Amino acid sequence: MSRLLDAELTIQTMKLRQMGAKIKTINSKMCYVKFDISGFEVAYVYNINKDGNYFLERIKPYPLAIREFYDEEQVIEIIEIDLEQFKNAINSHNIQSFIDINRRLHQSIKKFEDLFLYYNVPQSECDRIIDLLDQIDAELKDTKLSSNRIYFRKEPENI
Repeated sequence: MSRLLDAELTIQTMKLRQMGAKIKTINSKMCYVKFDISGFEVAYVYNINKDGNYFLERIKPYPLAIREFYDEEQVIEIIEIDLEQFKNAINSHNIQSFIDINRRLHQSIKKFEDLFLYYNVPQSECDRIIDLLDQIDAELKDTKLSSNRIYFRKEPENI
């Protein structure tokens, strides 16, 4: 690490400690992985820490923290599966709708956070939002039941 970067890290660490943080500096390597699937970009970033653990995140076509893995084979396997799934999805006539919906959901999460960090939201509004989320969850389950499964190498984790 360069001296300038070391100095910056020291300043950041000092400021965060003054705010009450407990800090553990981890030396790691970050890898950026990009694929072009018929003009459609799928990209990932992952860290490898000093203990050899990998934290994987998909960043394109939309951000999604995937999870931590304990060896590189797990990372490669999940990227391979993810790419296979996107190759199938690209052949769908609905791929752009799927991405648009995902981006809107991500934007809604950011709006939701702003709402609760900047405003004193009444309980009745919290209850209303929960009801709307229950409706979306029910719709996702109904859509699963009325849709043909196209990928079988791995079981879905969330639906």
